[in-house]
Amino acid sequence: MNTCRYETDPMHAQLASWIAAARKIVVFTGAGISTESGIPDFRSPGGVWSQSQPVFFEEFLRSSSARDEYWRQKSITHREFASAHPNLGHRVLADWERRGLIRGVITQNIDGLHQQAGSQAVLELHGTAREVACLGCQKRWPADEWVAWYEEHLQAPDCPDCGGPLKHATISFGQSLDPQVLEQAARWSTDCDLFLALGSSLVVQPAAGLPVLAQSQGARLVIINRDPTPLDTNADLRLAGPLGETLGQVDATLAGTVQAST
Repeated sequence: MNTCRYETDPMHAQLASWIAAARKIVVFTGAGISTESGIPDFRSPGGVWSQSQPVFFEEFLRSSSARDEYWRQKSITHREFASAHPNLGHRVLADWERRGLIRGVITQNIDGLHQQAGSQAVLELHGTAREVACLGCQKRWPADEWVAWYEEHLQAPDCPDCGGPLKHATISFGQSLDPQVLEQAARWSTDCDLFLALGSSLVVQPAAGLPVLAQSQGARLVIINRDPTPLDTNADLRLAGPLGETLGQVDATLAGTVQAST
C-alpha cells in the first residue's frame, strides 16, 4: 500500500527516474542527514556553538587554555556521536552504493555515520571526530580513549610519543581543508551527471561550490533540505521533506521503476 503511494508522488518519481538513468551520481551530505540520528546541527539553537564560541585553529596552537576549552567542547559532542546510529537516510545511500547506483558520498559531517551504515566511498571534507591525531608526528588513535583521558584529567592531552598537541582529526575553524580530499571531491563533482545535495545549508565554502561545479559541467542538481538554500533557484529539483523518509520513499519508487522496466 505504501509503495503505491510512493510511486504516485511526482517529485519522487522524477528523482527515481533520474537516478535510474544516470551514469555517475555523486551525493553531497551536510548536518541535516545526521539530525535524524540525534546529532544536532551545531549551528542551530541549542547546538554547542550557540552556547560556546568555537576554538579557532590558531588559538588552539598558541594557547593551552584554548586547547583545554577545545577538549571541553569536544567531550560534550563526543557523547552525542558515540551514542548515535545511522538512520534510514544513511542506510539508503549505503545500499545505493552497493547496488552501483552512486559513485560515493562527499560529506561535510564528521560523525562517521556513513561508514557505519556501510558506505565505502566517502570523502570527509571536514575530517572525522572518530579519531584523534597528533599535530606533531601525525599518529592517530580512536577518539574514545583520549576523550576518557580528558574527562579524567580535565586538561588537553599531549602525544605520548612526541609531546605534540592532540586534536580530533577534524578541520577546525581557520584550518585548511586537506587539499587531496578537496581535489578528489572536485573531480567527482566535475565528472558526474547527477549531483544530490542532501541536508546541507550550502553556505560553507569551499564545499558549497561543489554543486555549482557539478552543474556547470552539465550535471543535474537535486537539493533535499529542510530549510531554503542559496542554490534553490538553480536546482533542477528541490525537495523539503525529512531526509530519511524522503530517501526511503525515493528508494521505494526507484524499486518500482526498476521492476516496471524489467
